[in-house]
Amino acid sequence: MKILIPLDFSENSKKALEFALGIFQDSENTFILCHVVEMVYDFASQAAIAIEGLHASAKKHLEELMLEYDSPNAEFHAEILEGTPSIQLAKLAEEKNADMVIMGTHGISGIKKVLVGSTAVNVLKESSIPVLLVPEEAETSSTRKISLALELADHEEELIEKVVNWSKVWTMDLQILHVFKEESFVEKLALLGLEKYLKERLGYTPSIHSQRDNDVIHGIQELLNGHKDNMLTMCHSQKNLWDQLLRKGTSIEMAYRVRIPLLVMV
Repeated sequence: MKILIPLDFSENSKKALEFALGIFQDSENTFILCHVVEMVYDFASQAAIAIEGLHASAKKHLEELMLEYDSPNAEFHAEILEGTPSIQLAKLAEEKNADMVIMGTHGISGIKKVLVGSTAVNVLKESSIPVLLVPEEAETSSTRKISLALELADHEEELIEKVVNWSKVWTMDLQILHVFKEESFVEKLALLGLEKYLKERLGYTPSIHSQRDNDVIHGIQELLNGHKDNMLTMCHSQKNLWDQLLRKGTSIEMAYRVRIPLLVMV
């Protein structure tokens, strides 16, 4: 697999790199380490000097990281880009045919979140491949289980199959989370069928946790409460700009709130 790792050289971006190397340690993979130089300047003559210095610094940091984490199963490539991080990262992922983006996230709240958002969330909106977000607060060394949140909808079939395969690669147990507003007989049958299907694919019966809640995000948080060893996995349907302005998708909102690794499928 090709894994794109955006780095701003903060401790948390390094933490995301370590987490990526850890979960893929038992297979050979290519890791594309990328730093985006985002410049804001007033005078073009000063910009060239500033950018040259930033490129040199980024190159030095990337070379040090590749040397520090050198491994027989890890092939490293370094990329230094200029521009808006989310746009450049999404473009690079497509050009390199990457399979996943893994990046650290920083805490953000209140009006700043509403007006500005964060690079990680913007990457999530721009990306056409899965994005794994690693929050500052996450205790990644203890991640042992994948919690897959499902709506029980047709578009989730491919998601389920991919997560089943990843749970085997990462040697993590899989459990299912389902939050519903109104209980129905059809949903009960769907959960029973899903349990049987997953047992055949996994070789064991995964736990399925279902909870009634009018707020899906609150329901998922309640089901995950106290479970710091989980990686939450969700499906994100990309919407057009107008839809994004009017309402936030559940996965986007969860990206702001979650305190454990969050894998978002697109």
